[in-house]
Amino acid sequence: MTDKPGGEKRTGLLNGFAAYGMWGLVPLFWPLLKPAGAAEILAHRMVWSLAFVIVALLAVRRWAWAGELLRQPRRLALIVVAASVITVNWGVYIWAVNSGHVVEASLGYFINPLVTIAMGVLILKERLRPVQWAAVATGAASVLVLAVGYGQPPWISLCLAFSFATYGLVKKKVDLGGVESLAAETAVQFLPALGYLLWLGAHGEATFASEGAGHAALLASTGVVTALPLVCFGAAAIRVPLSTLGLLQYLAPVFQFVLGVVYFHESMPPARWAGFALVWLALSMLTWDGLRTARRSARLRAEAAARAEAHGAAGAALAGTAGSAAAGAADAPRSSTDPVEA
Repeated sequence: MTDKPGGEKRTGLLNGFAAYGMWGLVPLFWPLLKPAGAAEILAHRMVWSLAFVIVALLAVRRWAWAGELLRQPRRLALIVVAASVITVNWGVYIWAVNSGHVVEASLGYFINPLVTIAMGVLILKERLRPVQWAAVATGAASVLVLAVGYGQPPWISLCLAFSFATYGLVKKKVDLGGVESLAAETAVQFLPALGYLLWLGAHGEATFASEGAGHAALLASTGVVTALPLVCFGAAAIRVPLSTLGLLQYLAPVFQFVLGVVYFHESMPPARWAGFALVWLALSMLTWDGLRTARRSARLRAEAAARAEAHGAAGAALAGTAGSAAAGAADAPRSSTDPVEA
């Protein structure tokens, strides 16, 4: 496999920074949608996301996947599960940000890699390396410390981490691209979301038409806010190594954490700092182990390729020598004892 050109890598990195940067800065967006409640914002997000991805798919004329998906009931069922789980994740996140829990929401995405690894062991029966076990144990200890600091388990963080880890597990089974997957999931969400918005309107509780054109435009832009980072992520995923994406994924919760502390002025008592420090230690261990494993795998692949090339060169040389010998024998003068051709 040849290395990608420098321009392609730069494009991939820029798209990766853009995707995770937008996800990291999104806590600044949800408060702009008040006085709409979290449920109304969530419903608009579902409806307008479908509208956005349909326009995007019409532009690129990419529809073959939809026909294949409709003929596969098992994948359709997984799409329904994915849509349900991401609905929980989106709803909890919007509510957490607009209720002053940005720091706790960021923690959910910090511990998400640890939850994903734990689910791999419990559900997929994956085997962990010693450093991964140590990281998961450290993550579990951080949750205990944070539970003491909060006076209860960090339910928002755990809900976000487990819902997103489950979503990732289901998406792995579905095996659809980012935009296509979002289109399928929001298609499942669309009718319940639209029904809820119509119900709100019928009871005079909808803010879409009552708070002015600016508010309506912001609610409609939830589709762009949802889909655009996914488009950038897809552009990054095909251009940069997975190890690089794995490092970039920490940008989003870092931005969210900084916003929670610096911009939203959420409190960080010592116990909370201690819990976050343990989470960051666990993630550092995971990152170090992942980079070390990736380097070792790359070295082994390079050595295997070098051996294969050496064997190939030796075989070609041997074949050339044998061919020369055969040609020399064929050109030699025939003796009287040689058989005569008919």
